[in-house]
Amino acid sequence: METAKRFRVIDGTMLKIIAMVSMVFDHVGDMFYPGVLWPRMIGRLAMPIFSLCIAEGYIHTRDKMKYLFRMGIFALISEIPFDLASEGKIGLNHQNIMLTFFIAILALRLFDLIRGEKKEENGKYSPVKTCLGVLVVLVMACIAFLAKADYTFFAVIAVFIFYVLKDIRQFARMGVGVAFLALTRTMGYYCTTGLSFIPLILYNGKRGKGLKWLFYAFYPVHLLILYFVKGFYL
Repeated sequence: METAKRFRVIDGTMLKIIAMVSMVFDHVGDMFYPGVLWPRMIGRLAMPIFSLCIAEGYIHTRDKMKYLFRMGIFALISEIPFDLASEGKIGLNHQNIMLTFFIAILALRLFDLIRGEKKEENGKYSPVKTCLGVLVVLVMACIAFLAKADYTFFAVIAVFIFYVLKDIRQFARMGVGVAFLALTRTMGYYCTTGLSFIPLILYNGKRGKGLKWLFYAFYPVHLLILYFVKGFYL
């Protein structure tokens, strides 16, 4: 156990940077080189890492409703840049990933409220309430699908998996979360999703330097930059 901990050298900030770099490769490949697979393959590392970061953010935030509200605001801010970058026009055909994460955080909050606290007599959660909570999470995942949010129900369920398995061994937690996304999205360039397990297993559970607002702003800003670059050169 102690030997394994020595190799956990990646904190939350470093994880997010890895995910952001991966995401940029993915978007550049999609917008500028649609016939080239390797940028999209690098991009597959982003979703498992971001899903873990969202779950960790929810676990450690002192105000879960503020966390939810903040994600909702940036989902609204990001929609026009996302539409322009992905389709070149504003529309409702496909919504941005921050909306998906907003739905995922809301699903976690509802799950906690429905499941309630552990019973005093045995220190366990009510099985009935837990099942009801899981059902609500599945409903929220379906809402993400119906809203045509990016990664639809896959991201909502991935965030939930990383959250609900927070108390088990790290190897198993990361393995199950990555396996879910890797096995449900296996076609084409999605085959490299499993490689995200490498940085995730090296995560040491520490927040890092934070840079909270940078990570929120990066998503809409980099989409706008890519949109203008594409319009200027192509």
